[in-house]
Amino acid sequence: MSLRQILMALGDPLVEVRVVPHGLEAEVRDVVIMDPDDPPDVRPGDLVLIIGARGRAALPLVRAAGRAGAAAVAVKESTQPLEQAATDSGVALLSVRPEVRWEHLEALARGVLTTATDDGEVLGDLFALAQTIATLTGGIVSIEDTASRVLAYSRSSDEVDELRRLSILGRQGPEPYLKMLREWGVYNLLRSGEEVVRIDERPELGIRRRIAVGIHAGAQPLGTIWVQEGDTPLAEQAERALLGAARVTALHLIQQRNQPTSRFRENLLMALLDGRMDAATVAGQIGADPAKPAAVVVFVLRGEGGRSEIELRRAEMTGLISVHAAAYRRSALVSEAGGRTYVLLPDLVPGAQLLGLTREIVTTARRHLGIAAQAAVGSTVSTLDDVRTSRQEADRVLDAMRRDLDTDVATLADVRSQVLVSETLALLADNPRIRDPRIDALDPELAKTLLVWLDAQGDVRAAAEQLHVHPNTLRYRLKRIDLDLNDPLVRLFAQLQLRMR
Repeated sequence: MSLRQILMALGDPLVEVRVVPHGLEAEVRDVVIMDPDDPPDVRPGDLVLIIGARGRAALPLVRAAGRAGAAAVAVKESTQPLEQAATDSGVALLSVRPEVRWEHLEALARGVLTTATDDGEVLGDLFALAQTIATLTGGIVSIEDTASRVLAYSRSSDEVDELRRLSILGRQGPEPYLKMLREWGVYNLLRSGEEVVRIDERPELGIRRRIAVGIHAGAQPLGTIWVQEGDTPLAEQAERALLGAARVTALHLIQQRNQPTSRFRENLLMALLDGRMDAATVAGQIGADPAKPAAVVVFVLRGEGGRSEIELRRAEMTGLISVHAAAYRRSALVSEAGGRTYVLLPDLVPGAQLLGLTREIVTTARRHLGIAAQAAVGSTVSTLDDVRTSRQEADRVLDAMRRDLDTDVATLADVRSQVLVSETLALLADNPRIRDPRIDALDPELAKTLLVWLDAQGDVRAAAEQLHVHPNTLRYRLKRIDLDLNDPLVRLFAQLQLRMR
């Protein structure tokens, strides 16, 4: 992944950019430690952490890292000679804040790299997930392991309190406050279940209000998500969002421990939807009941952009979808295929209404992430065995929305006629021989006039008003068209072909 992506994730609390001879898009492949007492072992693309050497003592190490093709070097004390040496060697120089522990920085930097794909794109790392949780809760987020070590955190322009600042820097929070948390049983609650815990503000200790939730894999605790209240109150739905976030984060932490298991789970949904895996097997993997109703919702981004921009927006959108889906159903599955994001919602009650959930996701993406998306909700089927029907229906609706419908969220029941017409037009577009050449030959003005008149069911005055012309002008144009408009079949086919055009 690029140096820019790593720096965006780590942010100002830890490092500061001093020199970037080749820009921030330099590719980072690994994080390594360089100690002056050991022979250098640096490869192209490494992010090198120089420990045990400052000032002039670090000069030969910076030059050696540059000769080896390192992407960047990080030092505790940046000086003008070091910056010049980095510039001459063509390697980026980062200055690490004095209070930051090297082992903490190494762990965080490796965490950012953990889920990068083979081509360098980041698809859902913990830092991106922390940012998504911050968006949904309206707070400032830290994700910690069971030893209270910070694994990832959100960026924020709001004021952070002393506990968060010290946690990010890898140092322990104020002991009086930690003691109170232990006395209140906060840690026991976080380790024992999924309950969202509220922690009151402590102004005398410089501690702001928080909510927190434990991250679990079954009965095994994996860590904690902490959400500090910033300059504004937490969102109304913060606790529900945090519950879903804990379930999604658990998957991320498990994936980091066992990458093959991660890839298997990512492919599980598409294997079910493509018919490559039976419902009972999938249900067993996700802890769902295959005999209960289920449904599929499909999302797609609107708008265009470069590949990296699209991938970044898709990663943010997928994180948002995952958190909402997990909060709605623990056994929900989310997967990407063909530029679309599919969500399986199993274990539904009969008559479950998913439009509200889907609209909430699309609205949140637009309002908080600046991402425009469309979504189609497949019908709720009676069992998991029939879920391919729900997926096919959702795809049909989304196809029609992409072609002809300017709407954000829809079901087949909402837009059945539009879907059927859109699919008919798609068939016509794929079969050029099924065309009336006289309609193809119409100039744009006559074509528009005829379609508006047909849509108005032959009402000349209504069509003329829509076109902003005199009714006699419209009648004159219709007479110029070489078609028998008294024939209902001619009118029917002309309307379809003109709509396609």
